[in-house]
Amino acid sequence: MKISFPYMGTSHIAFKMLVKDLGHEPVVPPKPSKKTLTYGTQNSPEFACLPFKILLGSYLEAIEQGAELIITSGGAGPCRAGYYGVLHQKILQDLGHDTKITVMESPYRDIIDFLGKIRSVIKPGGVSWWTFIRVFKKAWEKLKALDDAEILSHEIRPFEISRGETTKVFKKCLDIIDEAYTLKEIQEAAEVTKKMLKSIHQDRSRRVLNVGIVGEIYVVLEPFANLEIETMLGEMGVQTHRSIYLSDWTRENTGFESKANVIKAASPYIDELFGGHGICSVGHTVLYSKKGFDGVVQLAPFTCIPEIVAKSILTQVTHDYGIPVLTVFLDEQTGKAGLQTRLEAFVDLLGQKRDVIEGAAMEGIAI
Repeated sequence: MKISFPYMGTSHIAFKMLVKDLGHEPVVPPKPSKKTLTYGTQNSPEFACLPFKILLGSYLEAIEQGAELIITSGGAGPCRAGYYGVLHQKILQDLGHDTKITVMESPYRDIIDFLGKIRSVIKPGGVSWWTFIRVFKKAWEKLKALDDAEILSHEIRPFEISRGETTKVFKKCLDIIDEAYTLKEIQEAAEVTKKMLKSIHQDRSRRVLNVGIVGEIYVVLEPFANLEIETMLGEMGVQTHRSIYLSDWTRENTGFESKANVIKAASPYIDELFGGHGICSVGHTVLYSKKGFDGVVQLAPFTCIPEIVAKSILTQVTHDYGIPVLTVFLDEQTGKAGLQTRLEAFVDLLGQKRDVIEGAAMEGIAI
């Protein structure tokens, strides 16, 4: 069977191997592009958010490549992401496609349903449950290696001497991790890519700003959706820290990691989940402030209710903690040049604020 999945950040590299190990033919959607977004926009309701449109466009491109089944994740709470699978399936049917979408919900919600869907994906007469656990572990190691390489690239980019070198090396790292197949090869690739990134010529004497990235998971993880905002900030001399990576999300939704500390940080402002990653945007902003970050950028799809609610709360967080927050709403009309101008202004303000605080500290003045 030809199986596809959403294109989100670097995760397709791990998913491709997992599908292949399960005895199926992986269909990797093309990297999201203007064509992808056009496909999605033309066939989506006008009020649909940016992730909905990009995902639909990716599915249509995967179907053009022969995808027979699309595996995606679900969502809980008031966020509309919980209905994406159903709506995408209906749109595909209306367009005359018989490709099926299987939505993998968190095992917390219904473990029997979760295991049943995994069984339906395992090729009949193919791998056993023991083999599935083994190949899943291997895919997990690859996903972690991808996330670790990306985290390191964001730490190094603001210090690079030759602009763009980190991005070039990171792309080579992705190829190396992609080619690694056995568990040993993946672990070796993780070490090799770490050394490659650390060998980039850097000027560690630079004073860089530290900015946290919060918001809705898809626009935070997918560079096409956020117009490569972390690369832009890095090249402006800003070290970014993303509040979520797919490996984090997986651990949280399978019970291996808790976000209780994030929810606790948000509790003085909101004490109940209101869908999506809204409460996490609030909690992480509080934590970033306590860790001494210079600012936070909130990424939100236009019309995303959880992030709109979070934005209204973040105004009070800024007042209480003094941490500046820039909210960027993203849709198909958002342009890279306009975003870069906003980021440059925000970074300038953060730099001025730091200079004032450091100057006051030298004079013994409390701010």
